[in-house]
Parts: sequence; structure tokens; C-alpha cells
Amino acid sequence: MKHIVIIGGGFAGINLVRKLARNDEYTVTLVDRNNYNYFPPLVYQVSMGFLDPTDISYPFRKLLRKNKNARFVIGEFLKVIPEEKKVVLSTTELKYDYLVLAFGTATNYFGMESVRRNAKPVKTVNDALELRNHFLQIMEKAALTTDPVERTKLLTIVVVGGGPTGVEVSGLLAELKREVVPKDYPEIAGKGYESHIYLVDGISKVLAAMSEQSQLDAYDALIRMGVEIKLGMQVKDYVDDTVIFSNGETIATKTVVWAAGVTATITEGIPAECYGRGKRLIVDEFNEVKGMKDIFAIGDICIQTTDPAFPDGHPQLAQVAIQQGSHLADNFVALAKHGNRKPFRYYDKGNMAIIGRNKAVADIPKPKLHFKGFIAWFIWLFIHLTFLVSYGNRFKTLYNWVVAYFTKDQSLRLILRPLKKEEVS
Repeated sequence: MKHIVIIGGGFAGINLVRKLARNDEYTVTLVDRNNYNYFPPLVYQVSMGFLDPTDISYPFRKLLRKNKNARFVIGEFLKVIPEEKKVVLSTTELKYDYLVLAFGTATNYFGMESVRRNAKPVKTVNDALELRNHFLQIMEKAALTTDPVERTKLLTIVVVGGGPTGVEVSGLLAELKREVVPKDYPEIAGKGYESHIYLVDGISKVLAAMSEQSQLDAYDALIRMGVEIKLGMQVKDYVDDTVIFSNGETIATKTVVWAAGVTATITEGIPAECYGRGKRLIVDEFNEVKGMKDIFAIGDICIQTTDPAFPDGHPQLAQVAIQQGSHLADNFVALAKHGNRKPFRYYDKGNMAIIGRNKAVADIPKPKLHFKGFIAWFIWLFIHLTFLVSYGNRFKTLYNWVVAYFTKDQSLRLILRPLKKEEVS
């Protein structure tokens, strides 16, 4: 039996391992820094208290417990030694026959160190919990302060990035401001304070990857919800509670939510010539890394230009990762049976983004359709529920959504953080 090591349990990795887990031709080892799979498109809802981390997460070991030829190893991936067919983790070392890199991307701060230190990303479950604690602590401080300038700074939020995450965060913040803040924080409501939610992007449109109609619909919906949109504004720095733009404008705020993009990371042991745009690994039509034998890359970390419909590479979307993971599994099965592998071809099922209650946009490429409002909102809910990894996740998420929909509220606004050593008596 050949041994396949998969680094990363996101969309790409988990679909690959689940299809191979019961195949008698291979043993499979899944490696991840966390002991759980999570659903990135709903991380922002955890940060806003609409969902609990367990709603969108599931332990790898429980997921694989019925598959005798699949196992899980926790550890940080450090490097690969191709000539020895070995990977080095922070916890152990593993030998492989085939290696699949599927560890996704990291938040891109575009070289701005101060932004990296002070802004709040919204990419992982840990990010979401930190951001939720930050939001709630900010609101408590705003309820106590008597300084109007400080209160305005506390109640001003800048969301950087006009993609789906930025749009969804801005819309949810606007709904919280309208529906929850007046009820939970009477010290603030009706006091004549200034409160701002800014959505900022360096280009001239929101949801740039979607249709022009979706861009216009999203823009109009956010404006009506009270979001202040600043387009064509590039962030230059974020220091001393002040966002500084390249045109000289500034915004005073205690909270910058960073959703401006992602970048791949360099893997030690992979030669420099294997990397393309955005540090993404160049792969052939079978997702094998350029110039490397028995090393594959799938998902956001790879760039594949052999697909006729996407000569510049596929978009870094969940659907691409899901399809590549599933397709590579089929090719591994064919390889074991000495059959012919098939080149990867991405089937675009469309894009969608939720803006708020009964507000969303969706583009379906074939046939070319555009939806907005309640229909798009319902499609978004249904699709995201089906992508969750277990029935338990789906039930808990649906329950929380139903409660939030009918009550216009949510009950997960808890400040939960580990006790510091100096606080222990």
C-alpha cells in the first residue's frame, strides 16, 4: 500500500482524504496544525456572535475514526525533503510515497507591519474568537466612557476589503448596530454619539469577482443599511488608532477588520522556480508541482494554467479547492489501477455573497442568471448548510440562524478568554 501524506485539512484536503479513506490501495495521513476542520465562509459569523465555533468545526479524528487506512497527525508543517521523501513537522517526521500540499493561504498585509500587528483578521476560528472578544470589550468601554471623542473612536469600525468577507462583515455589523446595540447598550443608544461603519477598498467596486449587477445591488444595499463605503482608497498604515490612506485621509478608530486579501507561503524544500504569482505553487494539469516528482498541490496554494477556460489560473475559491481535492482522489485511484489520469477542469457553479437579513446576491453562470434579495439569501443559506462537514454542524447552524432571523438577535455575545498567569491566585 502506498502512503499519501496530505498537509492541510481545509476544503481541498478534507475532500481528498474522505474519498481516499476507504480505498484499499493507499494509507492516508492527514496533517494539520489544528485538530479540527472548520468552514471558512462562516468564520465571520462566529466573530459576530451569530454562531458558535462548534457550529462550523468538526474534529478530524472523529471524522476519520471509521476508516482504518486513514489517520490524523497534529503538527505544524515545517519543510519537505524530496530526496528522502520525508516531511518534517513540529511534532514528528513522516515518510511518504505521495505528498499533497493543501494548507491554504495566509492573510496578506501587503508588507505593512503595523497593520499586521494592530488590525484584526477574520480568516480562522482563532481570529473569529479574538475579534468577537474585541468587539464586545470595545462596546463595554464605549458604554462607560464619558469622553465623546473617545466614544466615537470606540464605535467606529473600518472594514478593509470589498470582497465577500468584507461585504458580509459590514452588513452584519450594520444589522447589529440597528437591532442589538439599542437593546443591549442603553447607555449608548440615543445619546447623540457618532458611530460609523466604513467599508474600504483600493479598487473602484465591491465584489469585484462578481457580475456588475451584483456589485451595484450590494453597494446599494450596504448604503441603505448605513455602511459608509470608500472605494479607490488604499490603506497606507494603521498606527496610534488611526487608519492612514495613501491620499492623506485618516480615520480614527480602535477597530480595523482586515479582509483585504490572502497570500500563499513559501515551503522549505520546494525550489524557487516552482512558485508563480502570489507565491502559489505552479502545477500541471494533474496538480503535480512543476519540476517535482510525487509532490502535488491543490486549493488556494496552487496556480494551474492548463485549464482552457482559466488560462491565468483558477480563482482562490472554495469550489475550486473542493473540486481539485475530489479530482485528485480519482486520479490516485486511477494511478493505483494503472489507468489514465484525467486533467483537471474547473466547473464554475457561480458566486454569491450575503449582505444582511433577506439581502444577498448570487450569480449563476450556466445558464447566466442573477438573483438578489430573499431568493439569493435563501440560496446562500441552503448552499452553506450543505457544505458543512456533518449533520450536527448543519442542525446547530440552522437552529442559530432561525433564532436570529425571528428574534433579530443572537445569544452568543460572551467574552471568553483564557485566564492570564498573573490573574491566578
